Amino acid sequence: MSLPPLTDARLTLENRVATLTLDRHDVRNALTGTALIDDIVATADWVNACDEVSVLVITGEGSAFSAGGNVKDMAERGGDFAGNVAEVAERYRRGIQRIPLALAAVEVPILAAVNGPAIGAGFDLANMADIRIASRKAKFGETFLNLGIIPGDGGAWFMQRLIGYQRAFELTLSGRVIDAEEAKEYGIVLEVVEPEALMGRVNELAAGIAAQPPKATRLTKRLMKLAQRTELKDFLDLCAVFQGLCHNEPEHLDAVHAMLEKLAK
Repeated sequence: MSLPPLTDARLTLENRVATLTLDRHDVRNALTGTALIDDIVATADWVNACDEVSVLVITGEGSAFSAGGNVKDMAERGGDFAGNVAEVAERYRRGIQRIPLALAAVEVPILAAVNGPAIGAGFDLANMADIRIASRKAKFGETFLNLGIIPGDGGAWFMQRLIGYQRAFELTLSGRVIDAEEAKEYGIVLEVVEPEALMGRVNELAAGIAAQPPKATRLTKRLMKLAQRTELKDFLDLCAVFQGLCHNEPEHLDAVHAMLEKLAK
């Protein structure tokens, strides 16, 4: 399946790992005022339709992961921020709010390689991933209140599920920016590595996941998400059906035979 055409991002596919690089470093990979929203959504749709993908990695080109919203447009009441209440609300629904809906529906594991500052909606974008690995140069800030606005892209929904209500509340209401080590302490990132080691470490993790049976990997990702919102009895019923699917896939028998051969050595 061919790669989708993108405008402000680059997409590669190698060994079942798709890597999306936000490529508007001239504006610190701002999500508004660029084509990055369309690029992210198009990539998410393509990943779900492409059986050759087992992992999606998202990172940023240049010094920043993503600066979030374009503050210059905010100051000028232009771009996505122009118009009356109804117009702004509709622009959010048809604009940046497409990102959380698209990424929440991605069927494969998402890894964020946070190479630099992830601020505002950029922080929220990182929190939409399943795993975050950060460069020591990374910084994180839920800075919306500093600008007199709220997290309009779903940030308040994602962060409290990631680190709990109290910590998410404090970070959101204070608007303070934290470094990579503090983000690791809070459970926002899994690991912190030197900048030059970031992509190597993320690719190592991605390769390990991509080496797993691909259909079972997608089903497992779906189960992990469903577990967050499903009662136990209903969840176990789903597990039974998904397990039935797995037991009837050739990849299951291939994996079992490989395991038996390994044990016999």
